[in-house]
Amino acid sequence: MSVVCTHSRSSLALFTALGQSLKELNTSCAYLIDSFPVAVCDNIRIPSCHLLKGEAYRGKCVSKRRYFYGFRVQVVTTSGGVPVQFYIHAGSFVDVTAFKAMELDLPRGSQLYADAGYTCYQVEDLLKECEQVQLHCCRKSNSKRKDEPHMAFLKDYYRKRIETTFSGITGFFPKKIHAVTAQGFILKLILFISAYSLTQVIE
Repeated sequence: MSVVCTHSRSSLALFTALGQSLKELNTSCAYLIDSFPVAVCDNIRIPSCHLLKGEAYRGKCVSKRRYFYGFRVQVVTTSGGVPVQFYIHAGSFVDVTAFKAMELDLPRGSQLYADAGYTCYQVEDLLKECEQVQLHCCRKSNSKRKDEPHMAFLKDYYRKRIETTFSGITGFFPKKIHAVTAQGFILKLILFISAYSLTQVIE
């Protein structure tokens, strides 16, 4: 999902500048990535939704075992859980598909931890070879690339850390995000994520 309105672009530019500064201060070079869903309306209201149209926005939240209609936000954070980059897209696209479309911008030598939903050996190899970024995905039982116990522990630890970040971001959400256009809805998402990052920096 591209951000097209002027206000959204300005807000995104400010967040990008903040994210770049946080990357420079992140001496551990460890980062986390995961996504969270943002519903525009309840499922029962989909036929009358004016902000969005089409099946592309109907996604599934596996952890909650329910469908939603709206966007999914890919978030990259520092190892401490502070967002430094994000990507907003239609809810139906799974994590690995969105990750391929995302213009990842991390320093060379970075370690990026992700859950099993980001598994793609080709992407792992390309990131390591072309960007010198190591993608560490949680491995499924039938994975061709097994983890050492210490690496499995690290991946599980970081996965839980980013869930805390999502709780913090969504804590800024009102009960219902009011907007009259999709661009306005996206702008509010950008501002919520930026506000959370700023509070973490100040603290």
